[in-house]
Amino acid sequence: MEFTAERRPLYEVKANLFKGLSHPVRVRILEVVSAAPEVSVADLLADTGMEASHLSQHLAVLRRHNLVTAERRGSLVFYRLAYPQVADLLRVARSLLGEILATTQEQLVETVGLPALTVQP
Repeated sequence: MEFTAERRPLYEVKANLFKGLSHPVRVRILEVVSAAPEVSVADLLADTGMEASHLSQHLAVLRRHNLVTAERRGSLVFYRLAYPQVADLLRVARSLLGEILATTQEQLVETVGLPALTVQP
């Protein structure tokens, strides 16, 4: 069965959403944008320390995946989250990562208490 762009399965659409989130710089941009109603490109440049051309490429990916919107006012461009749920998604990811790290740390602590393995020839 062949799917048109309009009739792609939901799991494929979800995967494309996560492609938009698949770079640490894009996640950082989303965190900055989610902390304010809108953020200028100048503020994003200052926060990320990136070159304008690299930031522009990441912003284009975020726009293409419908994660942010842009509004030009004169010579300035401002970005905001396309949907408030993006901020919720970032919070859930942060919480999940915290739990994963806590579990991993508990497993490491338990491992340290185990006797050393001996290998016999």
